[in-house]
Amino acid sequence: MPFSPAFHPRLLNALRHYNRNRWLADVGAGVTVGIVAPPLAMAFAIASGLKPEAGLWTAIIAGFLISALGGTNVQIGGPAGAFIVIVYGIVERYGLANLLIATACAGVLLVLLGLFRLGTLVRFVPVSIVIGFTNGIAVLIALSQVKDWLGLSIDRMPGNFFSQIDTLARHLGSFNPYAFGLGTACVAGLFLWPRLTMTGSPMMQVLERHTVRTFARVPAPVVALVTLSLLSWALKFPVETLGTRFGGIPQALPVFALPDFSWDTVRLLVTPTVTIALLGAIESLLCARVADQLATDPHHQKHDPNQELVALGVANLVVPFFGGMPATGTIARTVTNLRAGATSPVAGMVHAVTLAVIVLVAAPLALHIPLAVLAGILLSVAWNMGEWHEFLRLRHFTNHYRLLMLGTFLLTVVFDLTVAVEAGLFMACALFVRRMGEQFRVERLPEPPLPAGDAALPPGPRPVAAWRLRGALFFGAAAKIDPILQAVEAGPPGMDVVLDARDLVVLDTTGLDALAQVLKAVAARGGRLLVQNAPEQPRSLMERSGFAARLAAQGLEDLPV
Repeated sequence: MPFSPAFHPRLLNALRHYNRNRWLADVGAGVTVGIVAPPLAMAFAIASGLKPEAGLWTAIIAGFLISALGGTNVQIGGPAGAFIVIVYGIVERYGLANLLIATACAGVLLVLLGLFRLGTLVRFVPVSIVIGFTNGIAVLIALSQVKDWLGLSIDRMPGNFFSQIDTLARHLGSFNPYAFGLGTACVAGLFLWPRLTMTGSPMMQVLERHTVRTFARVPAPVVALVTLSLLSWALKFPVETLGTRFGGIPQALPVFALPDFSWDTVRLLVTPTVTIALLGAIESLLCARVADQLATDPHHQKHDPNQELVALGVANLVVPFFGGMPATGTIARTVTNLRAGATSPVAGMVHAVTLAVIVLVAAPLALHIPLAVLAGILLSVAWNMGEWHEFLRLRHFTNHYRLLMLGTFLLTVVFDLTVAVEAGLFMACALFVRRMGEQFRVERLPEPPLPAGDAALPPGPRPVAAWRLRGALFFGAAAKIDPILQAVEAGPPGMDVVLDARDLVVLDTTGLDALAQVLKAVAARGGRLLVQNAPEQPRSLMERSGFAARLAAQGLEDLPV
């Protein structure tokens, strides 16, 4: 794909026909999402093994940059649940400083992917692999929150699945019923809140219409966070809070700092860098596609995947210098933005400003937020993140699809996302090759399909055998030429062979070598080989490789078409 230095953020298009009504709609949507963002950003950071302010300032800085520079109208960027497992593993294995370096390097890689217009390559990842690792990440997110949900006294959770299970089992004796109650109430509230304010619900019938409409606009995570934090503070529940674990959130702007950088370190961080870049690109572009499908605003334009990758890269390059974590497009906040009436990237920028104001003004109040409530929010995120119904639909798909999806899911849970995606893509390629190879067929014809009006083979008493080639003759199907070789070796001396290639859709060099073996076998028996009706791609390869000239050297008149 050609290099294109074109840099055209979607914001420039959106502002051309901007007006007061769209401004008011974007401000309302941005403020709404800005109110939703704090509990999610803090929860993602804490679950990743970082301080809560890392998630908050990532949501602010990356959210602003992704909206201002991106290629979508309504996408909201920031920390995402999909990164929890990845970031936690990197911090545990390489340390926080190296996470910052890997994130910045991933940002550079994403910018290059966008500039070289490689955004469409993300679509080549099979949907079965995406569903598999998404569900696997959801399981790991839920497992990582069991500690705070149950209030267990564990200093630090290990990074792998079986060690986490063992650690949780060994510390069940420290179960805290108050934490469990708060976490369970949070999950129940997040599930029930949207249903309580639905049209026709008992609450709708009790309260006045305008009151309910205003009430229903308050996001469920905010309601759960505020009410349960007040309950815990008022009743003095003995549970761990943000204040007891982290000492609260600094009520100040983040400090710009350069992490220790060396090329030796970068070489060690190739795998984490590629993992962050790959996952960020997949999550962001999938989120943009979802937004395109849900958008009903007449001003909405389909996303530009390459511009979105450039913006995502810039955001991930910048946030590490302020102690942030990897960022990507976030489906939950993007959908909230859409439903709140957003029409342009201005809404995402307002969301970032709103969140910054909340952090700078209300940071001291975060001291009293129970970690069990944040765990409940993440348990809900994990449940909504997973596409669990796809497991039930597996019976309708082929064994290939089942193997890819279940294999990626299990590898994500048991090992890590990098192994899962690498193995998944390898299996996808291997199964694709096998399936395409199965589609190639060699059919014996009763008589040679000679073209009308053309004497392709000289007349005479020589025996003739004919076959038709159907499908793609490539390295995965070359062995299917063997029946022709066997028939030639078993046939009478001097037998001519005709191959009708009108249904040969693709020919690669391995397939061409198989045809060359047929030519060699036919010539060794004193016969001649004719390849008829070859389409453009096979014919071009035959001519460029010299195979057509070898056929013509036999003295036949119609070669190789």
